[in-house]
Amino acid sequence: MMSTYNARLFGAKPIIFFSIILLLKSCLAYFVIFGNGLSLTPLITEIPSVLIIFCLIEWFASKRKLMLYMIVNLLLTAIFFAAIMYYKYYGVIVTYHALEQVNQVTAVSNSVFSLLDPYFLFIFTDIIVLGYYFFRGKNAVLWKKRGAKPERRGVVAVLFFLSIIICMANVWPNRASMNELKKASEMGILNYEAYTILKKDELPPVDKSQITQEKVNALKGIETPLNPAFAGSAKGKNVIIIQLESFQNFLINLKMDGVEVTPNLNRLVKEHFYFPNFYQNVGQGNTSDAEFVVNTSFYVPPIGASTMIYADKAVPSLPKLLKQEGYTSATFHTNVVEFWNRKELYKAVGFDHYYDRAFFGDEDKVFFGSSDEVLYRKTAEKLDDMQDTGNPFYAHVIAMTSHHPFSTPPEKDQIALPERFKDTFVGDYIRSQSYTDYALGLFIEDLKARGIWQNSLVVLYGDHLGLPVYSLDNNDKELLKEIYGHEYSYTEMINIPLIVAGDGITSGRVFPQMGGQVDLLPTIANLTGASLEGQLHFGQDLLNQTENFIPERYYLPSGSVVNNNSLLIPGDGYEDGTYYQLNGGDETTDVKGKVTKEQYDHMLELMNLSDSYLRQLPEHSPEK
Repeated sequence: MMSTYNARLFGAKPIIFFSIILLLKSCLAYFVIFGNGLSLTPLITEIPSVLIIFCLIEWFASKRKLMLYMIVNLLLTAIFFAAIMYYKYYGVIVTYHALEQVNQVTAVSNSVFSLLDPYFLFIFTDIIVLGYYFFRGKNAVLWKKRGAKPERRGVVAVLFFLSIIICMANVWPNRASMNELKKASEMGILNYEAYTILKKDELPPVDKSQITQEKVNALKGIETPLNPAFAGSAKGKNVIIIQLESFQNFLINLKMDGVEVTPNLNRLVKEHFYFPNFYQNVGQGNTSDAEFVVNTSFYVPPIGASTMIYADKAVPSLPKLLKQEGYTSATFHTNVVEFWNRKELYKAVGFDHYYDRAFFGDEDKVFFGSSDEVLYRKTAEKLDDMQDTGNPFYAHVIAMTSHHPFSTPPEKDQIALPERFKDTFVGDYIRSQSYTDYALGLFIEDLKARGIWQNSLVVLYGDHLGLPVYSLDNNDKELLKEIYGHEYSYTEMINIPLIVAGDGITSGRVFPQMGGQVDLLPTIANLTGASLEGQLHFGQDLLNQTENFIPERYYLPSGSVVNNNSLLIPGDGYEDGTYYQLNGGDETTDVKGKVTKEQYDHMLELMNLSDSYLRQLPEHSPEK
């Protein structure tokens, strides 16, 4: 009986058999990525692309035809699986540009595997079964013999040209869509992948002479005050920027069964400047992109990590700006400096020194490198030496123990989770961040004991999101709904905290205006009294500007923009975009102060100006 079934199964024409197999796989990809439930949409969007390849096999493969079908099946399966996994991590559709990240995958393998739902592996079931039958099964000879028979050329020709017409009908009307997810959904994943390879990626650059600070300020609506508040209030003080890994704003003042998750940060919030409506500006480079944006006040590139695209350029930056004021600069990170091409990034932005794993060693190693406790202890020692020189310093400190998938050892925990949070993604995240706060508290006490804190301006912020909407299961979503009091959504996902602390400068005050990482450079420049004359920047001083809008790239579709009141995620463009009230949960049409068409257009122009300017910068000297 089984033998008869196998004979019938593998006696089917290969072009039909493998088309059905790939239809099922594309349905799985659509279910995970686009969330429309089980749908036959892939029959129109994906199968024509598959048939084009299969028709070419039927035309030109006189030998080993069945082997070619299996190879194509494997390759297309790999594309669908990559699309699923990449979406679960980044919320976007993978393209060939992600090949630049291949060398990063092994380093974040724990993060990748944590996103792998077991049912995703069903996509490979047929490959295992077919491989067995092809090489060992009793029906292999019969299958190969039947598969070798050519299809009628006239039928194949009709099918080939009909498939091309359908593919063009899927691609052409949707090529101008701003939203990559919608574009991939309407084109088809395979068509979208082909389209990204064939299309020209970049707009023609705007001539550098036309990119001025006056133009940027006009597009942003910035009017520089005659007497800026807090101008020069931190002049001559050290500047310490602390970047907290995957730290989202909801952790501030969060309690688990009455116990504070982040008591040290909560204390800073009460005693210093706090910006709760602060948002990430990172792209494909994640943490390294946050370093780039904060130190340059430029936007991330449309494709790729800043450290890969702009690392050979001589980029105007905060280290160079403060160097003119007599500062020495250094950056501290416990991973190897080659990760995300940081060594070239640090040359590009002009850090005088960097300290990586070669400095910190592997003591108390967690995930990438030494724990935050080791990072802060050894950094404090080095800052003490820098302070002894008598000159002010700028230090950028990159914490990273609380990295996705938030699997910090239990002995690092500083809180006991309620039972319903244990062994959940959200619970692990909160555990991990409780340690982040604990280690930070030790650093602050160490800085105070050494007399560094009292003579420094300290800026703390999260580098990027930790809990992607698209990575959460239903239980995690319910836990976050309990924390927020409403559905967890994109506005909460990209919301990170900003705290500015300086003895004698700051006091317990909440600034409600919206801002982003791109705004830190001009804000710090105002506080330290450093002149921005002649230094192009796309951010604004958060202490003297209240109206703002910033672009979001990569973790949200291109064209997404946040203003003081809402988030816009475009569809084909502005008109069919979706709005989210800041701190308001689900998408809505009833938005107060929604992103205007003018802000949307200006945001697109600003991003093009930033990209154009950076692409035309000269290369930095190799020895620097």
